[in-house]
Amino acid sequence: MSDLAFQIALIGFAGIAAQWIAWRFQLPAIVLLLAVGLLFGPVLGVMNPSVDFGELYTPLVSTAVAIILFEGGLTLNFREIKETSQAVRRIVLLSGPLVWFPTALAAHYVGGLSWPTAIVLGALLVVTGPTVIMPLLRNAKLKTRPASILRWEAIVNDPLGALFAVISFEAYLVLHGNHDAENLVFNLVFALTIAIGGGILAGRALGWLFTRGHSPEYLKAPILFAAVVGMNAMTNLILEEAGLLTVTVMGITMANAKISSLNELRRFKETITILLVSGLFIALTASLSRETILSLHWEALWFIIVILVVIRPIAIGLSTIGAGLDWRERLFVGWIAPRGIVAVAVAGLFGQTLSNMGVADGQEMIAYTFAVVAVTIFLHGFTLGPLSRILKLRNAVRPGILLVGASPFTIDLAKRLKSDEVPVLIADGNWSHISDARYSEVETWYGEILSESAHHNLNLARFDQLIAATDNDAYNALITTDFAPELGRSDVFQIGRNGGSDRRSMNFTIGGLPLFQPGKTYNELNEMIEQGWVFQSTRLTEEFDFEDFREARPPETQMLLWIKPSGAILFATVEGVSDPVVGDRIISFVPPRLARDKEKIEKATTTDRIKREERARKTIETVTNKA
Repeated sequence: MSDLAFQIALIGFAGIAAQWIAWRFQLPAIVLLLAVGLLFGPVLGVMNPSVDFGELYTPLVSTAVAIILFEGGLTLNFREIKETSQAVRRIVLLSGPLVWFPTALAAHYVGGLSWPTAIVLGALLVVTGPTVIMPLLRNAKLKTRPASILRWEAIVNDPLGALFAVISFEAYLVLHGNHDAENLVFNLVFALTIAIGGGILAGRALGWLFTRGHSPEYLKAPILFAAVVGMNAMTNLILEEAGLLTVTVMGITMANAKISSLNELRRFKETITILLVSGLFIALTASLSRETILSLHWEALWFIIVILVVIRPIAIGLSTIGAGLDWRERLFVGWIAPRGIVAVAVAGLFGQTLSNMGVADGQEMIAYTFAVVAVTIFLHGFTLGPLSRILKLRNAVRPGILLVGASPFTIDLAKRLKSDEVPVLIADGNWSHISDARYSEVETWYGEILSESAHHNLNLARFDQLIAATDNDAYNALITTDFAPELGRSDVFQIGRNGGSDRRSMNFTIGGLPLFQPGKTYNELNEMIEQGWVFQSTRLTEEFDFEDFREARPPETQMLLWIKPSGAILFATVEGVSDPVVGDRIISFVPPRLARDKEKIEKATTTDRIKREERARKTIETVTNKA
């Protein structure tokens, strides 16, 4: 095995390991990737990808960034920003220049960089990397509006920031007689026309190819992959880094086309993107030299402080005046602006080029960019969650449950969960069914849960589990299959009979986990409610543990789930799940006899309490009268 092959394997393994550790312990994944890159590169000297990969390094990084931006564009649907379109437009069109020029001034007067380096650096720091924002948003559970603004800004600003840097660099060449101004203007206009027009045409052409059946399903993902790489490379021949804008526009175009297989394509691209983000962050960070990092002085720290607490908040504050955002959202967006891969990758390209052209501090631009990326990743990665809670821009932090199908069974379950402070919502497309749930003061959503409207208008990020409980087993299977990639296979459940004859049973790859074992149908569950079955909540204590709970309940009792003190919810039918322990609250479905017994006990307890209070009151009155 060659050293290069070993490096690729090491980067891949370490990147995915960092992603898993971040998921397991709820940490910002980008912070871990950054730490791994520093460990492999400047600290231990195990690798230096920019040297080891040779001439392949730059085109590989450029191609990987293009794929990442295209995947980000695939997530941007115009219907999503119906309420925030004005804010997004202003942030993209106005805050960019408002960040660029003050940052260049700060880089020169505060950071001590020369004007050529300062202007290019100012353009680079316009970006707010989607490679950082997207993983943070995945775990942040933000409300729809601030999350949408941060996502759109990050994805659209990345290629624009790279283009600003190209314009700055080309302008420097014109001023020093290396290029003609006419050629610069022509190339810029031509590149923008090709980038935007070519992105739209390519996106529509692929949409036509896929929707008209001119491509088999197994070739759609490879065709998409080849088109992204090709469009990026062709546009870059006209103007360096303009291909990033092309693929972003291409992704947005496809996201807003009615392509039935878009979800499958998006999931494939998301898988590729996770691999690329993990590998790129490690490779780019490992490529830094110790000399580059040690070249940073106190001026760099003051420069970063000015960017974070002065330039960015003022730019967002000015650009969003009258844009329909409240002060909390403006403050939040003004603070959260982590930089990412594009800034580091483009800084490496132009920093080395400026240095080769005689600009003494060209290499320092790489160090400054890395410092900004590292500081913003750490600061914003660890403050996004607490700040969103303080400003009340976060959805319910407790894990919630989405119930699909309003019925006496789901309504009673929702009421029980609501009493235990579990966020719950019932969705149904039948108005008469949903009306019964509304009368019970349970949060409801009237409409088709699989519709595009539900995806954009119903904030599904609030829910960690789903229960499909309609009267159609096939529809339940469809819902759980659709939501499984987003929520997780072990967090989608459905009612109905599982198993049966070969003709009637579904493939094991379709549907969710059974809510009951053995399975119970829609009619059976509602008949049980009519017979008096109820949901009960029981907290386990040292005096009344799980063994006591099982002995006190008749064998017909159905233990549905239990809620941990942290708020985490575990379902009983998940394979390998451990038994409830002291402190957990069990939600069980109990037969009428036990329900009546509990009601009698509660009534007797209440009566006894009232009698004690009455005796105490009479005693106090007697003592008072004697006094």
